[in-house]
Amino acid sequence: MAKKEKSGLEIIESPEALQQEFNKAEGFLKTNQKLFTIIGGVILAIILGVVGYNYYTKSQDEEAQAAMFNAVYAFEADSLKQALNGTGGNEGLLAIADNYGASNAGNLANFYAGAALVKQGKFDEGIEHLKNFSSSDLLVQGRAYVLIGDAYMEKKSIEDAITYYKKAAEYKPNKTFTPAYLMKLATAYEAAKNPKEALAVYSEIIEKYPDSIETGNAKKYKSKLEGTVGE
Repeated sequence: MAKKEKSGLEIIESPEALQQEFNKAEGFLKTNQKLFTIIGGVILAIILGVVGYNYYTKSQDEEAQAAMFNAVYAFEADSLKQALNGTGGNEGLLAIADNYGASNAGNLANFYAGAALVKQGKFDEGIEHLKNFSSSDLLVQGRAYVLIGDAYMEKKSIEDAITYYKKAAEYKPNKTFTPAYLMKLATAYEAAKNPKEALAVYSEIIEKYPDSIETGNAKKYKSKLEGTVGE
């Protein structure tokens, strides 16, 4: 006949039963001591790793922000070569992006570096840095997508440009920036000899953003395109 397990109440009320349970627990701990040591070590390593990484990224971000000051100032002054490469012992955007990539400032350096490189006509390098940039910001991320689209248009890679103009237009749509992104998208569709898609985008601007400054041009280009395709 199977041995009947004692209930929790019986264990508490019986000193002998309670002692047996303590002995079982002690035996289990002794038997699995090595396992618990390993598990404890792994958990501790994970905790220390997270704390260490957070500290590292914070210190990296502080250093990168300090380094960014002169580089961004040069960028705003349109001194692109100085902004990218640095001067007088100050790191430029390229070095900041490479050395502090894990930090927020290093991430932003990729955006500025990409924008500067596109302005210089170094489209492949600019695209690479802009693709390495990521943000939840309404303006900057959309602008990054547009700059990538612009670079692809300059490279005559029109389908790639369309992809990134669509990303820009679909990223957090708003009446301030989206109409301009849509105009670029419509223009790219025209360049790709896809008038129907271009017409659809012009119509979207007119219907969704009637008060935007792009609406007048959208109406004009739509009318001209309709005459071309016979609509």
